[in-house]
Amino acid sequence: MPQYRSSGSKFSGNSHSKFSQRRPFNRPFNRRPFNKGGRGFSAPAIDISKFINKAVITEAVEHFVPEHQFTDFCLDESLKKNIVAKGYTTPTPIQDRSIAHILRGDDLVGIANTGTGKTAAFLVPLLNKVLRDRTQKVLIMVPTRELAVQIGDELRGFAAGMRIFSATCVGGASIHNQIQDLRRNPGFVIGTPGRLKDLIERRALVLGGFATVVLDEADRMLDMGFIADMKLILSKVAPVRHTLFFSATLSREVEMLIKDFLKEPVRISVKTGDTSKNVEQDIVHIAAGQNKLDVLHDLLIKPGFSKVLVFGRTKHGVEKLSKSLEARGFKSESIHGNKTQNKRQKALDLFKKDHVQVLVATDVAARGLDISDVSHVINYDMPSSHEDYIHRIGRTGRAGKKGIALTFVEARLPAGRAG
Repeated sequence: MPQYRSSGSKFSGNSHSKFSQRRPFNRPFNRRPFNKGGRGFSAPAIDISKFINKAVITEAVEHFVPEHQFTDFCLDESLKKNIVAKGYTTPTPIQDRSIAHILRGDDLVGIANTGTGKTAAFLVPLLNKVLRDRTQKVLIMVPTRELAVQIGDELRGFAAGMRIFSATCVGGASIHNQIQDLRRNPGFVIGTPGRLKDLIERRALVLGGFATVVLDEADRMLDMGFIADMKLILSKVAPVRHTLFFSATLSREVEMLIKDFLKEPVRISVKTGDTSKNVEQDIVHIAAGQNKLDVLHDLLIKPGFSKVLVFGRTKHGVEKLSKSLEARGFKSESIHGNKTQNKRQKALDLFKKDHVQVLVATDVAARGLDISDVSHVINYDMPSSHEDYIHRIGRTGRAGKKGIALTFVEARLPAGRAG
């Protein structure tokens, strides 16, 4: 991994750096991130040593041997053809272990890291269910617009030529168009809790006929404060139902939700650790008084920084940073909550298709994004929690490829000195 330098100073994660002599890595970094609830800087400190994980060249990589090929599953032949056409041959661990249970109608709790193929793990068997019984209806609830759009796109690929329709119901897009889509009686409804609740209240979405429910990234929906909406929506679906629950973590709140809404679920965990072994992590020290933007500039012009996702804390800060990078000649776009859904999707598409080098994002806007070949994740602003950090860096090192995550750590000016 290259060493990171700016203004003649060496920025690396080793414990002998100038910065680490002043603040050992085993002492928590005292910066208190902003509390979105409006009460100022009150989140717990994060130990910055967790941002360092050097690649070990001699490490043996576990080789997963699946029990199935996609052709082994008892699936409709037209669905098998579409799976092959999409390039799927060997299932990932979560797919290998989940699909047979879902085909049998078992309730399921799937615990897996981001980027492990969860979407296909539930879409493939549920498409098969709808193909064999066109009266079946599936509700898929997710935390963000972007994840809902991605699942809709993936669904259309698997369902090509089958005349199975879906409606994607998210905020930031025309509710009237979504109501029109619902009138087509789609087999799949994919949505975020807030918009689904709105449609239920308008009586545009009646869930009594939905006997299959998927909660994807359920822990994130809880983190984002959707618990009341989730419970309301689940109370409206058929009382006898098939429920699938996917999460990266199992908190007490998640366990309570499982207990309330799933019946004797099969539990499948392919979670190998907090962070992917494919992601090399390091910190970039920002000296007192040094310009962070200059440091970022110097990194982005280095070889290998081809597709970079940069995280900022606030909507305003993210937009400002993206414009500053554009002014310096970088091809940059931004996604955050102040942008319309269409503008966010356009920015995301430009980044996915390599038309821009840098995508600057807030945590919520980037939740659940599945973008291939991200070379680097840069935490321009410190994450508010270790869970947010794990989510951020999971955007790189996907599908078995290597990725690099860098976190900017700012030194404080000595007391009495102005910045």
